[in-house]
Amino acid sequence: MNHLLFLNLGTGEAIIIVVIVILLFGGKKIPELMKGIGKGVKSFKEGLNEAETEIKSGLNDDKKDSDKK
Repeated sequence: MNHLLFLNLGTGEAIIIVVIVILLFGGKKIPELMKGIGKGVKSFKEGLNEAETEIKSGLNDDKKDSDKK
C-alpha cells in the first residue's frame, strides 16, 4: 500500500509537498501553522455538531406539536 489516503498521493509526492512547505514557511512556523489548522478543524466540527443538535431539536419540537393535534 504505497498511497496515502489523502488524494491518492504516493510517497514521493508527499515528500515533495513536505519539502515545499518547509521551504515556504520555514521550520519554526510549521508548528504554529499546524496548531492553527487544528483549531480551525475543531471549530468546524463544533459548528457541525451544534447545527445537527439544533436540527434534531427542531424535528423533535415539530413531532411533539403534531402529536398534540
